[in-house]
Amino acid sequence: MSLSRPIYNLLGSYLEQLFEHPLRTKALTSCVIASSANLVSQKLGGAKKVNTDSVLAYGLFGLIFTGPLSHFFYSWLDRITNDTRFKKLLMLLGERALFAPVITALSLYFISRFEYKTHDEALGNLITQYRSILRGNWKYLTLPVFINFNYIPPMLRVLFANIIGFCWMVVLSTKRRKAEQRRQQAQEKSKAT
Repeated sequence: MSLSRPIYNLLGSYLEQLFEHPLRTKALTSCVIASSANLVSQKLGGAKKVNTDSVLAYGLFGLIFTGPLSHFFYSWLDRITNDTRFKKLLMLLGERALFAPVITALSLYFISRFEYKTHDEALGNLITQYRSILRGNWKYLTLPVFINFNYIPPMLRVLFANIIGFCWMVVLSTKRRKAEQRRQQAQEKSKAT
């Protein structure tokens, strides 16, 4: 019982902040979860030294884009599908057709920019990885998004999406790091010849 009290207090404080300051709370939560996901990805990948630029880039993306965009998009989607018979289905299709492609493109480009890569490098990263990552997003995240719209209260949807996003960001940052390693190896081979 002694361990559960701090957890309940933390949860209560979080829900209070979510109710009183939804945008700020969702942005900060997205920041923490995205940074944590990148850190976990690096550790799982066997990194001997943490790439702090990457951790900060993911956190900044969560703070500026994921939290606020999710908040506004889910609110908008809830409003425009308010009195329709197929509300949950339309919300799922809207999220998969509109939000997933946009947030995928934004993440691939801006995380690269936040990691101090040039515009051309970020654009190259976007062009080479966008299709496969979006297909993976549609393939693996459609069921969790369905659960989110059907069983999670609207106030907690961004938090649930962030928890799903934690797992997805571990996968995404691992893919990005492997692609970066392959590109560096290819550059080293071309310089050697």
